[in-house]
Amino acid sequence: MSSNMTPLTDIPITVIRPSRGWVSLQLDEVWKYRELLYFFIWRDIKVRYKQTILGAAWAIIVPFMNMVVFSLFFGKLANIPSDGIPYPLWSFAALVPWQFFTSGISTSSSSLVTSSNMIKKIYFPRLILPITAALSGIVDFVLAFLVLILMIVGYDVLNVEGFSLNLTSNVLWLPLFLLLAIVTAMGVGLWLSAMNVQFRDVRYVVPFLTQLWLFATPITYPSSLIPEPWRVLYGLNPMAGVVEGFRWALLNTDSTPGPILVASVVASIILLISGAYYFRRMEKTFADVA
Repeated sequence: MSSNMTPLTDIPITVIRPSRGWVSLQLDEVWKYRELLYFFIWRDIKVRYKQTILGAAWAIIVPFMNMVVFSLFFGKLANIPSDGIPYPLWSFAALVPWQFFTSGISTSSSSLVTSSNMIKKIYFPRLILPITAALSGIVDFVLAFLVLILMIVGYDVLNVEGFSLNLTSNVLWLPLFLLLAIVTAMGVGLWLSAMNVQFRDVRYVVPFLTQLWLFATPITYPSSLIPEPWRVLYGLNPMAGVVEGFRWALLNTDSTPGPILVASVVASIILLISGAYYFRRMEKTFADVA
């Protein structure tokens, strides 16, 4: 043996064993692979609109067209109240975080199945895949959010329906509401991605789930229509706190998301922790079933 060669006994060996029972989340391992997480996020952002005609414009078109439809049917025909805010602006302020959430759970639910070849060949923390899918929509969110800001300024300049821009210190809460949407998307994504490996019909359930969730969230109607005793229970839908928070922070609506926000934060944290543990519990079967 050459003197320059490293003896086999000196080469570190890592033994990977399947987990048993309810194991720890091993978040420190996810942190060690953070560069891989960044790479996956950048990869998903580039692939999202590859070979598309309109490219990133879809991040604006989808919520904008939803706003037009909602404004026509719910704002004009059904005369749904909008807290004194022009209905198109009021609904678009809710659709921006909602689009980010639905995009996150849609892509994260299928993240393990679409990456099955990689899961079977190399080792890395599997938690990275649904987390990547939930975070990769942040660029779309930023683009739609910029359009929302332009709409707010435009409505103020034109004084449409008497609307005037009245930003307050409430806008400082916006990062919290965005974080709440991210945590919720991650929690639901962890549950659905792990379930989708075992039950492939989950992919058919996700569109139906998001449609039901849409009408369970105050996007087309204000939460003020919910009776006061039911507000806390209604807030167990984490996206209710996100939507009401965005409107309160940007449009200065009268409905302060107090009880709803507290319930939404608690529910989102429970979703994230339970989803992470369920994911880790099922992780040992991914390579065999995916």
